[in-house]
Amino acid sequence: MEMHQLRYAVAVADAGNFTRAAERCHVTQPTLSQQILNLESEIGHKLFHRLGRKAVLTEAGAVFLERARRILFEVENAAKELSDHPSLDRRITVGALPTVAPYLLIPLIAHFRKSHPNLTIHVREDFRRDLVRAVVEGDLDLAIVSLPVKDPQLSIEPLMTEPLLLVVGKDHPFANRAEIGLQDIAEETFVTMGDSSTLAGQIRSFFGDHNIEPKVGYRCAQVATLKALVAMGAGISILPLVDRMPEDTDSLVYLRLAGTTPTRQLAIIRHLQRYQSRGAEQFLGLLRDYVAEIHTQHPFEGGSTPPVPPAETKASRRRTDNSG
Repeated sequence: MEMHQLRYAVAVADAGNFTRAAERCHVTQPTLSQQILNLESEIGHKLFHRLGRKAVLTEAGAVFLERARRILFEVENAAKELSDHPSLDRRITVGALPTVAPYLLIPLIAHFRKSHPNLTIHVREDFRRDLVRAVVEGDLDLAIVSLPVKDPQLSIEPLMTEPLLLVVGKDHPFANRAEIGLQDIAEETFVTMGDSSTLAGQIRSFFGDHNIEPKVGYRCAQVATLKALVAMGAGISILPLVDRMPEDTDSLVYLRLAGTTPTRQLAIIRHLQRYQSRGAEQFLGLLRDYVAEIHTQHPFEGGSTPPVPPAETKASRRRTDNSG
């Protein structure tokens, strides 16, 4: 029995399909199928019912899969413990939403590279459903996502609650107004993130709660594209506070909505059974301090001056004896 056979079996169970499992494992479908057949022959039981294009666990397969997952986690944890050896280089994998990675994660990594130069951080920017799946499957050490997330395999640690702000171009009539209400924006053209974005879903839900159907003129995959369209006057938008950057003051104005302000909550998700390396714990400590310091020193007061991330956080000034 080989480790890759266990990984293939888990991939088929998760995907429910041999073709998708082969794509996830970066092998051809015939290769994966043959390895599953070899595994079934070795253990003397069929693991999957082949129902057309679907692969459904047999009773024996369900029992085997539970053990297979446990074995793979133990092997991964053993490798993680070895990677923590002080004489070896260390690496962690971190995921974040497209509305979080460039504005919160990247500045944080810049600080971390100075304080922990021997720790390599690999970043994956993706949508929430894919990040959750990556943490569950062990491809990521941790991820920063928006709530709600419900999975019994995950540790979910609230990180921050932030307002969702109205963003308009410098030349928009709203730019000089002290107060903007929901009825004021009902007839405006909106620039939004695509339908796969959890932010877009939150905004639709918020407007739905107030019986407003926003007129969407543009849908974007990247926040930078959204900001450019708003800056040129193509429409207005709603963005979370963390996306508000110092350079935006040249072309954009951020405003709170009067009477009611939508918010979103970000959280750190980790697998409950995954070994947490010293590098991951050090990164989490810096992340918590970084967020706390930004909120303490630079609370949002409205107007066009954005909060500037601190040049150095408390955590980045603390070096542990093992960080070197």
